[in-house]
Amino acid sequence: MIKREDIQIRDPFIFPCREEGTYYLYGTTDRNPWNSRGVGFDAYVSRDLENFEGPFTVFAPPEDFWGTHDFWAPELHAYRGRYYLFASFTSDSRRRGTQILVSDSLLGPFLPLAADGVTPPEWECLDGTLFVDGGDKPWIVFCHEWVQANDGAIYALPLREDLTAPAGEPQLLFRASSAPWSVPRERRDGSGICDARITDGPFMHRQQDGTLVMLWSSIGVQGYAMGCALSESGELSGPWRQNREPVVSRDGGHGMVFRDFSGDLQLTWHSPNKTPLERFIYHRVTESPEGVVL
Repeated sequence: MIKREDIQIRDPFIFPCREEGTYYLYGTTDRNPWNSRGVGFDAYVSRDLENFEGPFTVFAPPEDFWGTHDFWAPELHAYRGRYYLFASFTSDSRRRGTQILVSDSLLGPFLPLAADGVTPPEWECLDGTLFVDGGDKPWIVFCHEWVQANDGAIYALPLREDLTAPAGEPQLLFRASSAPWSVPRERRDGSGICDARITDGPFMHRQQDGTLVMLWSSIGVQGYAMGCALSESGELSGPWRQNREPVVSRDGGHGMVFRDFSGDLQLTWHSPNKTPLERFIYHRVTESPEGVVL
């Protein structure tokens, strides 16, 4: 067994398996996830979210896999009888993007669903998440990264029913600058210009009253932070209204929500936002007209 506070992990994602009464924890688990060759993804299993079994290797890249670096933010989604990991990768021959991996088991092994990622190959993209709309149509919601877009953006892209490829064109949902709590940071081009804004980690949540909520992360006045946006139409197309203040304001973000086995809604994130100190944090939240509230 390993204690929660001893697991180094970024971008935590919890999948409750109610048939087993266990929680599966996924996330960025390479000890050095920055500009180093990717190793893979590990998962952990727990009954109480405090004591975990693992790590279990759920993905190790095949020899011909296109991704070589920055193995980031795997999310586990159950879809039409199989399990899918949506994860970010990059290489010298392809811009960063989301690749979908598939398995018949929660502990893998996961393998690439298709030969390439599903986000636009000419864009720098990351942190794709699955959303299935009211017509049972699958979408990937992802970030067009600030390193290329400058004002980072969140897009939705329709997928084929089998998730193997796009089924249309990307649709802009909003940009980071639309959130009052998101602050600019210095660009990476050496210009000294400080007008870039980050979008990270979108996650979709339908509240019990039907409100469609998106959690996403950026830089706030106290560092890495996670905010909440609400769709005024209740549909993926929005328009999206940003809350004035983030849900998590200090040195933590890239989270999601899940309902625990007691029926409580829990919010996850990683904090602090510094390698190798990142840890899985969770806290009970409630649903409100302004989205999820700690």
